[in-house]
Amino acid sequence: MLIIAFFMLDLFPTEKIILPLPDAVFEFYPNFFNKEEADLLWDKLMNETPWQQDDITIFGKKIAQPRLTCLFGNEGKPYSYSGLTMQPLAWNPTLMFIKDKVEQIAEHNFTTVLANLYRNEKDSNGWHADNEKELGRNPIIASVSFGEERKFQLKHITNSEVKMNLNLNHGSLLLMKEGSQIHYKHQIPKATQPKNPRINLTFRTIL
Repeated sequence: MLIIAFFMLDLFPTEKIILPLPDAVFEFYPNFFNKEEADLLWDKLMNETPWQQDDITIFGKKIAQPRLTCLFGNEGKPYSYSGLTMQPLAWNPTLMFIKDKVEQIAEHNFTTVLANLYRNEKDSNGWHADNEKELGRNPIIASVSFGEERKFQLKHITNSEVKMNLNLNHGSLLLMKEGSQIHYKHQIPKATQPKNPRINLTFRTIL
């Protein structure tokens, strides 16, 4: 009966899983959007977003980002990372719909979303923390995934024994809250098997 009840809970978007990691709060909602909603939002994001590939600077070397991106947000809130400064486009109705639902669960207002398109198994995002100065000391990051499931890896910055792999599925939400960007780094590694495209929206607040 317990197993049946667990799988029944998976059908509800408010199911919350607290990741068992010290020094930070991570909340995972695997069914934040149901499949019908997620399929529709995937199509709209793919077709409405002016995806682009920018150059970033890693260890002093300029390279093309191994994914496509686009920044949306409040006017006058640029976002900088890895030697790149992005100017936000205006919110569109699709992103506002997603943003409103995320803010209700997070109980937090976001000013900006960085949209990422991982085209295949070769696209990735290396180890990093979202700790840019414009995000403040202890930012909250909300990560929404659509499309192909990809492995998301976490590791503690000072305790090498603390790490976790999490599969981010179609329609899921991961909230990275207090301590997450201070004590942890995260990445989306390249995959060894063929992968279809994945869209990831990372909501954040620029001060």
